[in-house]
Amino acid sequence: MNFLSHYYFDRDITNCYHILGTVLPDLLKNADKSVIIRPEKVTYTHPDMRRIADGWNKHLEVDRYFHSSEFFLLHSHQLKKVLAPVIEGSKVKPFFVGHIAIELLLDNLLLTTGMVSVDSFYDHMNGCHQDVIEGFLNMAGLEDTGRFFRFFGGFKKDSYLHTYAETHHIAYALKRICMRVWPEPFTPEQEAAMNRELGIYRDNCLAGFKTVFDEIESKLTLV
Repeated sequence: MNFLSHYYFDRDITNCYHILGTVLPDLLKNADKSVIIRPEKVTYTHPDMRRIADGWNKHLEVDRYFHSSEFFLLHSHQLKKVLAPVIEGSKVKPFFVGHIAIELLLDNLLLTTGMVSVDSFYDHMNGCHQDVIEGFLNMAGLEDTGRFFRFFGGFKKDSYLHTYAETHHIAYALKRICMRVWPEPFTPEQEAAMNRELGIYRDNCLAGFKTVFDEIESKLTLV
């Protein structure tokens, strides 16, 4: 799941460090895909760091249920088939595009139906102090945090998750994710075609999207 879908499960929690923890694995992956840490194996005594750890563990649990759900398996496969001819010639594999596309579409649907607030999400991000986050990452084994904080600063300043409310920006967001591996993953024509196909798929196939959130929520054990 993507940022706002993770936020959905804890949208009523007021502790900013917990909310940060629920998206921190993806923030780290965006900042530097080579970083691998295991905070779930660390015992944190600092209360704010412990809240980040709780959120981190919640993220892992949500992703585990989501990626094994029938909803994800069905729609990522269907989107792979829909988008494969559109991106023919690209280095990006259709299964990867299908995987990311359904996650981005879910964020879009949460926003357009008013189920989450992007402003509230960014308020949580801005409420966390750097020294607490740095201490958390250091204890988890990440000594050089400079690259992460440069990315995190830009992430908060750009506030680009607001664009997820516009379906025609989903293909651009997907391209940005692919650019972490492939510098020029799609042509402008492919991006435009993806926008069309994603809009059609969203409108025709995802009316019951909330079922996957309800299913996951019924299984969660972590606050």
